[in-house]
Amino acid sequence: MFEVRKNEGKARLGVFTCAHGRVDTPVFMNVGTQGAIKGAVSAHDLKEIGCQVELSNTYHLHLRPGDDVVRAMGGLHRFMDWDGPILTDSGGFQVFSLAGLRSITEEGVTFASHIDGHKLFMGPEQSMRIQSNLGSDIAMAFDECVANPAQYDYAKASCARTLRWLERCKAEHDRLNALSDCINPGQLLFGINQGATFPDLRVWHMQETAKIPCDGYAIGGLAVGEPTEVMYEIIEAVEPHMPEDKPRYLMGVGTPSNLIEGVARGIDFFDCVMPARNARHGKLFTWKGWLNLKNEAYKMDGRPVDPDCRCPACQSFSRAYLRHLFVAGEMLAMRLAVLHNLYFYNQLMERIRQALEQGEFAAFRRQYAQLLAQRAQP
Repeated sequence: MFEVRKNEGKARLGVFTCAHGRVDTPVFMNVGTQGAIKGAVSAHDLKEIGCQVELSNTYHLHLRPGDDVVRAMGGLHRFMDWDGPILTDSGGFQVFSLAGLRSITEEGVTFASHIDGHKLFMGPEQSMRIQSNLGSDIAMAFDECVANPAQYDYAKASCARTLRWLERCKAEHDRLNALSDCINPGQLLFGINQGATFPDLRVWHMQETAKIPCDGYAIGGLAVGEPTEVMYEIIEAVEPHMPEDKPRYLMGVGTPSNLIEGVARGIDFFDCVMPARNARHGKLFTWKGWLNLKNEAYKMDGRPVDPDCRCPACQSFSRAYLRHLFVAGEMLAMRLAVLHNLYFYNQLMERIRQALEQGEFAAFRRQYAQLLAQRAQP
């Protein structure tokens, strides 16, 4: 299922295989929350821009159209016409973000729908059943994502409960995969490390989580307000305790610089809504840093967003045209910008893999980790 082909320091070049194909790692997963990328980007577009893994949201698809509907339509792959790997999150992050609308017990979480306020319940078994109905290739365990800064005692109790929930997830996941009418009997399960920003809790929780046989392990609860350096310190504390023969996933991260630094610390999988969200507001990434296309400086700029980019936007349109679309409020502006940013992210990961293959990742990191975090010159 997962093979590390080459190392450079902590960085790993690998191959991950699941029911719907092969994934070369490190990889960035493109986030299609409700079965589509926000900005009018379809599964067919994802193929064109080099996406390897699509990520969808368990909570949102449970509410609309309903996981029972997706199951009746043959599963999420058929529903959205995507034949590649899909990861579904557990719904935990969305549930726990509804701070004033939910209550937590050992059984799970009772919460109010953000759509119409009606009461819902989700626990480990419910999350596994929803994800089984969706038929994703990777199901994430149901966990509690504690907001930072957190109280130590609460974070400790939450970690212990998340461990108990993982045991229940594992048992229900195995049961569902064995059913004769399972949409995807090859569905895999990833456990999630929590512990807020307390290194000792993180290490203890990872050590205990690794004792439960999962197909991969994630670090959750980061990039939620803590300083970037603290995030890196937590990754460095947790990584030595993550199984070497299983993929490692840093959830909800991040900027191009974050991805490079995450790879340098041993991470294989990433996801984040940020590249698409930023694109919809005119912030685009290039190999010379980021730029805001809404600025007046680009009004008469006939160059593509990035001359080195082969995305659909850069192949056909100028910065001036895209800026015009944003100023005019045209939907095409968001679509082209999102396609560009996601293409850039997928190309970034491809170039990281090439650098690892050639033993040149350290040089790549020195060249781009800081550059890509800066504003490009007009």
